[in-house]
Amino acid sequence: MNANTTKSLSGTRRGAARMGIAAAVLLVAGGVSAAPDLENRGDRLITAPASLKTLKPPEPAALASFVKDRKAAITLGKALFWDMQVGSDGVQACATCHFHAGADHRVKNTLNPGQAGGDNSFQFGGPNSTVTASNFPFHRLGDIKDASSQVLYDTNEVLGSQGVFLGDYLGFVRSEAVETGAPSPDSVFHVGSNNTRRVTGRNAPSVINAAFNYNNFWDGRANFIFNGNNPFGDADVNARVLSNDGAGNLTPLQIHLENSSLASQAVGPPGNGTEMSLNNRTFPDIGKKLLTLRPLGKQAVSGTDSVLASLTRRNARWNGQYRPGLSQTYADLIKSAFQPQWWNVTGQVVTIDGAGRHVGPRPARLAANQYTQIQANFALFFGLALQMYESTLISDDSPYDRFQDGDPNALTARQKEGLNLFMTPADPLFAGGSCFNCHMGPEFTKATVSNVGRSIFTGDLPEQIIERMDMKDGHGATYDSGYYNIGVRPTEEDIGRGGSDPFGYPLAFTARALMMQKGTKLPFANPPNICADGVTSPCFIRQMAVDGTFKTPSLRNVELTGPYFHNGGQATLMQVVDFYTRGGDFGDHNIANLDADIEPLDGMNEYAKQRIVDFLLSLTDERVRWERAPFDHPELTVPSGSPGDAVSVQCGIAATCDETIHIPAVGAAGRSADLGPLQTFLQLDPHTH
Repeated sequence: MNANTTKSLSGTRRGAARMGIAAAVLLVAGGVSAAPDLENRGDRLITAPASLKTLKPPEPAALASFVKDRKAAITLGKALFWDMQVGSDGVQACATCHFHAGADHRVKNTLNPGQAGGDNSFQFGGPNSTVTASNFPFHRLGDIKDASSQVLYDTNEVLGSQGVFLGDYLGFVRSEAVETGAPSPDSVFHVGSNNTRRVTGRNAPSVINAAFNYNNFWDGRANFIFNGNNPFGDADVNARVLSNDGAGNLTPLQIHLENSSLASQAVGPPGNGTEMSLNNRTFPDIGKKLLTLRPLGKQAVSGTDSVLASLTRRNARWNGQYRPGLSQTYADLIKSAFQPQWWNVTGQVVTIDGAGRHVGPRPARLAANQYTQIQANFALFFGLALQMYESTLISDDSPYDRFQDGDPNALTARQKEGLNLFMTPADPLFAGGSCFNCHMGPEFTKATVSNVGRSIFTGDLPEQIIERMDMKDGHGATYDSGYYNIGVRPTEEDIGRGGSDPFGYPLAFTARALMMQKGTKLPFANPPNICADGVTSPCFIRQMAVDGTFKTPSLRNVELTGPYFHNGGQATLMQVVDFYTRGGDFGDHNIANLDADIEPLDGMNEYAKQRIVDFLLSLTDERVRWERAPFDHPELTVPSGSPGDAVSVQCGIAATCDETIHIPAVGAAGRSADLGPLQTFLQLDPHTH
């Protein structure tokens, strides 16, 4: 970033002043100026972000109106998150795409052709192919330091997560995890006449520490308001949950739970026809099936699981071994966790048809489109329980946290140098990175409640929902705080935060504010139209910069969460650092929306880049690496493509055509020495170009 670039409040100038960066002595390593030293007292860098232990995950003020027992809700959430029976195929769990340090680690059948930009044709690999180190980065240059050098290779394909086979939902059989569906020929994801599992159009971000995010998903469509039904918050003005009116009657209520983007996120994938579901399956359908099944009924659970141990099924007839699943039903778990008004009506049901929802007396036998209260409210239970479980997945004991908590030896000398570089503004005279501009705070991302959201409800902090800054094209523009276009791919390939929800409203708060500025009255409460410049009057928006912007991910445990960026196009941390050093890959193409921080870092040399990678490794919590509590988990069988390759698939029935990876159950003490720790993507050295 040059000295003329400005951002309001939390941007370059204001952010640097707030962090108290001191221009002081240059650290010299190998005769190369690396970065200015930071103000420090002893060995604790007071200008760098604090330990994550200083923050608690946010939660809705009205949580107690729904959850009566926090421990029981966490138990329910962990069971639901890891349960393979949630998927239509009895295989896809939420954890299937988040089993490795909260992210996805698979390499076979993981490519999407770029459907977000309308491309259904594969350029390399294709369905059921296996990626290798030689495929990365997806945009390969003759000179890694120069974005304008010869392009040796380029693809718009995305490394995503494989989900389900294409088909339509027809129903389910009681006590059976696999649902009845009508398979459909898949015009995109197939090898010959065999369908392959579909693959998402974006890389799966980690769920660890996601509890701090203001919105979730790469484009932020998982709204900070949970409506009890879907990811889109108040934009769905018809979303309702069913409450007991006190007299045993079902009453539809609109709910508005703030600080709940994790709940909003949780209810998206289970009904998605690529990720977990046959098409046209509703959340009440999911509830109706799961309430007939034993929780985790296909999976082993460790007798020392940090949450589920008391519910394991030790049986003498199994020589003291544990039988699969839990000892309580999902109905038991819901009733233990949630207030009775959300599940205790038994004399009425809701019928869902083309005309909407209708409440009536409970018949002797439910029709396929009739649901009890506990079934109809299953999205409410699912979302809040997963939010509470994921709020325990906080990795606040990395070497960096220990260093900031007062242990001067927690970081190596090289990691301290890397931290200096990370926190230093870019400058032609030395190798600063300005990384902190977007990866700020203990969470190491700006897209968090602590940065942009708390003041909406408590008034504690200045509003930072939307910001103004000078864009790379020289024009001032307004954008959503924490969302940036950094030139990973051409903007038109995936407009990200610039997209719209299913109800026709823009995802970006900036775009909603512009609608209001032009006189459109939104039928729901938009976050206050206040700029992050300390001014309490509404922003006047002349130009937006929201197309092609994506949520800034946390850098915590980043060693283990590759591949990187929303397209999964970089395999190692050094490839990511190379990307930033050359000023992105599509900066000129994306100039109208490009973050002004994205420019060549002329002072960044090889030594400095290696030290930044060293520092990033200090953000790995060893509990995550070894899956120790709270990161332990039940057994999981993860699909990993079909037998064969991208040319030929050897299988009969498509719905059972899987190769799998077995993830054993791990207890609170973590992975055994025989199992070994979690590895980097493709087991590559993070320092590798």
